[in-house]
Amino acid sequence: MRGARPVPPTDTGTPTGGPAGTGGGPGPAPGTEDVPGPRPSETGGGTFDATLLDAVADWRPATTRLGVFRLVPVRLERDLAQLSRWMNDPAVAAFWELAGPPSVTEAHVRAQLDGDGRSVPCLGVLDATPMSYFEIYRADLDPLARHYPARPDDTGVHLLIGGGADRGRGVGATLLRAVTDLVLDHRPGCERVVAEPDLRNTPSVSAFLTAGFRLSAEVDLPEKRAALMIRDRALRHLL
Repeated sequence: MRGARPVPPTDTGTPTGGPAGTGGGPGPAPGTEDVPGPRPSETGGGTFDATLLDAVADWRPATTRLGVFRLVPVRLERDLAQLSRWMNDPAVAAFWELAGPPSVTEAHVRAQLDGDGRSVPCLGVLDATPMSYFEIYRADLDPLARHYPARPDDTGVHLLIGGGADRGRGVGATLLRAVTDLVLDHRPGCERVVAEPDLRNTPSVSAFLTAGFRLSAEVDLPEKRAALMIRDRALRHLL
């Protein structure tokens, strides 16, 4: 459950407004450049194995009712300021528990970037504007697997919507469906996408259900009682 944080409410809030801006770091904004796969110099350890998640950096964009959406792997020198602002939003901090100076968010993200590739932190970029944060991870290789009957290549997802104006209107459900479709399209060995939002976070659970997940079980994790949500490849066109 490294990085396992429940999703902040995504289907409540102001129904209008533009997405949050970039963090103002060096280089072009995410989504406006060709994004190569992580390199050893970016991950810090030189042991990053992109094949563990079938090269997330190379996944094609998805067309949604909200616009063109893509996952862009995080680069701390470019994205840290933006991510830290989002983590200090009270609605996000209540669930992710990463409020504080940028170093708090940096440590959380760098642990993934310096890892072996089993968890990839990404900006969710909608029509070339960063507006959400995702963690795509190998649930079968995560401590979460101790708490449910994991299967090989189970893939987990964590999500936050960055700006309050972007919450609501079913935005969270739309992005969750888009991202899980990307997982299933680009990871042929993955039969299930899983998530574990806090059971008390009813807007989050509702968003997962709307996105085609089913409530598989209630599980006691070290930091919360969670709703184990599963989206099955076999049912993706039925739910």
